[in-house]
Amino acid sequence: MIATIQRRYTLDEYRAIADTSEEKCEYHDGEIITMTGGTVNHSRVGGNVFALLKFLLRDTNFEAINNDLRLWIPTYRRGVYPDTMVFEGALQFNGDREDEVLNPFLIVEVLSPSTEEYDRTDKFRMYRSIPSFCEYLLVRQNKVFVERYSKQGEIWTYSDFDGLDQSISLESINIELAIAEIYRNIEF
Repeated sequence: MIATIQRRYTLDEYRAIADTSEEKCEYHDGEIITMTGGTVNHSRVGGNVFALLKFLLRDTNFEAINNDLRLWIPTYRRGVYPDTMVFEGALQFNGDREDEVLNPFLIVEVLSPSTEEYDRTDKFRMYRSIPSFCEYLLVRQNKVFVERYSKQGEIWTYSDFDGLDQSISLESINIELAIAEIYRNIEF
């Protein structure tokens, strides 16, 4: 059997590649992971969530950012692109990098079949190492179903929503998200 040698990249090598790449790629402690394209529903649901948060948070101390900005997770040496992040106050950048942030308050992931397990487990574990992080939404793209994790002290609580007539109370940012708005114009 022939062993395959996998190349590991330094953070600086990754950043040089990411800065010039036409494809988005994440950094996983030496590995570069190219992100695949999403579905129409993924794009629509993600867009709906971002637009809704952006609108509801206007004139507050919170800001919603879409998936163009990389989140750096120092503990795990990971650079990832959540679908949407919400920040309280000023963005905290990773050193002099204006494309890497450190301090999301809320993170939203639209689930894809290929990443759902990772988003629920390992990625959520890594996100929890971020001191400012206190609320997590996982949104299904193939049916009406949203999961909410909320940090209460040191404990994470769970709730889920599966009706278009329901709303999610996001306590960390003091707003309500209507499920019907998240799934507006989505066909299953």
